[in-house]
Amino acid sequence: MKNRAEEFRDDLRARRTVRSYSERAIPEGVIEYCLEAALTAPSGANQQPWHFVVIRDPVIKKKIRTAAEAEERAFYSGRAPDEWLEALRSLGTDEHKPFLETAPVLIAVFAKNYEIRDSGQRRKNYYVQESVGISTGILITALHRCGLSMLTHTPSPMGFLNEILDRPVNERAYLLLVVGYASDDAVVPEIEKKKLSDVASFF
Repeated sequence: MKNRAEEFRDDLRARRTVRSYSERAIPEGVIEYCLEAALTAPSGANQQPWHFVVIRDPVIKKKIRTAAEAEERAFYSGRAPDEWLEALRSLGTDEHKPFLETAPVLIAVFAKNYEIRDSGQRRKNYYVQESVGISTGILITALHRCGLSMLTHTPSPMGFLNEILDRPVNERAYLLLVVGYASDDAVVPEIEKKKLSDVASFF
């Protein structure tokens, strides 16, 4: 058991956020299996308040890039406070998001704050943020285990995803997951994760 835990830890330590992708296609069925793994996540009252939209269509990806870059330009040119921009500086990010078109797959994750019954009445979902976060974490881990690279992209606001992807009003965009294979010239910044002793306590 300890060996399995150590091997799993070491595998996930190799996961890095990637912003440069090749156009290499992902084998059929891989994304579907990873999503089915994500569906095993626990959720408040077992309400499973999530919806995943898989985007491969280049026309739709271009629309998403155009809308996302418009929000990012506003973010980097005045919406974001200086402290936030300073925190991002070492990562080298800016308003240009070519990966939204070059990566073979985008997965838009939506959180459902409530369900709409057949009668039109609303049924509130509970612990939505927590539930969707856990499911997304499992999805990211599953994709990594398949040898895929990814990026969690969260332009703010993300209402344009509802419009482009024709999602209903009871769903709110949680994040956009960029998935594929790192390009040959991909680079990642040198970062360090906090040590266990910095973030965990044992009694």
